Order: sequence, then C-alpha cells, then structure tokens
Amino acid sequence: MTAAVSEVPVTSPVESLAMMMRALKLPSFARYAGEIAQKAEREGWTFGQYLHHLAELEIHERRRRRIERYLKDSDLLPEKTLATLTRSRLTPKVAKMLPTLCEGGFVERGDNLLAFGLPGRGKTHLVCAIGYELVQRGYRVLFTATFALVQRLLAAKRDLRLEKELATLDAYDAVILDDIGYVQQSRDEMEVLFTFLAERYERRSVIITSNVVFSEWDRIFKDPMTTAAVIDRLVHHSVILEMTGTSVRADAAEQAKREGATTVTGTTTAKGKQTANEVDGEV
Repeated sequence: MTAAVSEVPVTSPVESLAMMMRALKLPSFARYAGEIAQKAEREGWTFGQYLHHLAELEIHERRRRRIERYLKDSDLLPEKTLATLTRSRLTPKVAKMLPTLCEGGFVERGDNLLAFGLPGRGKTHLVCAIGYELVQRGYRVLFTATFALVQRLLAAKRDLRLEKELATLDAYDAVILDDIGYVQQSRDEMEVLFTFLAERYERRSVIITSNVVFSEWDRIFKDPMTTAAVIDRLVHHSVILEMTGTSVRADAAEQAKREGATTVTGTTTAKGKQTANEVDGEV
C-alpha cells in the first residue's frame, strides 16, 4: 500500500515575496507587493521600477511610524503647536528667526536655545511649537518641567543609576526644560541639574524657558561659581530669544471680561426695549 504524499501548498511569486519581506521586517513591502505588482504589470514597469516604488513606500511608512513614536515619547503639550501660535505677538526678530529654528540646524550643531521673558509672554508655546517641528524633521525631543527633571535625576542618584538615566536622556536630540526660574534647588538638586547640563555641553541641545534673567540665576544654583559655570556652558553655543509684550493670559482675561460686559449690556438693552413695548401696549 502506497503512502499518501502530502501536498505542499503552492504559493505565487508575489505571495512568496510577501512572506520573505515579512521575515526581513519590511512590512510595507509585504503589504503593498501584490497591489504594486498589478500596477507595474498594467503600466509596463521594469523590475527595477517596481522595487524602487516599494522601497519608497517602505521608507515613507517607517518615517511616519518613527514620527508617531517620537511625538508620543516627547510629552510636548498637544495644544501648543506652530498652527496655534499667534505670531503677531512675537517680536520681529523672533518671528524672523522662527523658520530657521524649526529647521533644526541648531540641534545638528548641539547648540542651545534660551527663551527669556516675564510670565505669560508665550515662551512655553514658542518652544513647544519648535519642538513639534523638530520631531517632524526626525529629531527626538523631550519636553519636561525643570523641577520634574530635577526630581527624576535626584531619584536616579539615590538609586545609584544616575549614569544610566543620563544616558537615557542623551538619546534625545533636544531636551526642553520649561520654567527653570521657578526652581529653588537644594545643593543636591543643583548638583544633578548641573551634571545634566554639563553632560550635554557641545553635544546635545537644551532648550530652556526662564522668567529670571541670568543676573538672578544665583538664587537657582545658590553657589556663584556653579551659576557662572552653568551660564558659561549654556551661552557658549546658543540662540537667545527675548519674549516681550503683554501677558497672553492677562490679555485673554481682559478680552473675556469685555465680551462678558458686552453680553450683559446687550441683554439689558433687550430687556429695556421689551419693557418699553409693554408700556406702549405691545405684547
């Protein structure tokens, strides 16, 4: 009695190619191989044109997924983008520099970006908007309140893993430290922040917002020598933006107040007309 020979499923060249592409971790190749093969056959493409088109799709999809990961990982504030930035509030100098900063040349050079101004001048919105544009160009960005980063580093130091934590942060092309002026550090906190800034010096970019001018930074870092060393490292290769004008929040509150007054006045006027009509016998 002859044993039955098991049938081996036959796959088409396109199906076989898709399987191999998945094995090689080329998901876009696998996903579009059949569809693009049909198009190539209809339009008479060469084999080289077919592969070139698939390679373009793979690169495009990888870039899209990478940007999605970077955005999720960045902790950038979702509402503070370039599209929602009121450019008319920027000084002419800052507005002129903005497109160049969004291109990311300063990040390539490892330069720093420092935004100074009183509270409510739009510093955080500006640096977040730049951060979003940097991510779109393939840079890894991390947004964090300065006090949160200090506590993160301090916890790592206590656990004897500060070096590892600094290496993790070093993977970011730019780290945005928001509101450094609000931090009143102890010596331990000052030391870990200084260590972080020194580690990134001339290699990785730091983007800082502050409502405190350099001459008052000794109240942040306590020690005059440390303050001078920090400022020297930050300013050596940096772009400094001065945010002036009125407070965004104060202006918004004033606008809301005016709109509220207008609404009340309109309602009062309408009621007055109704009363007058009633007096005239109209219902």
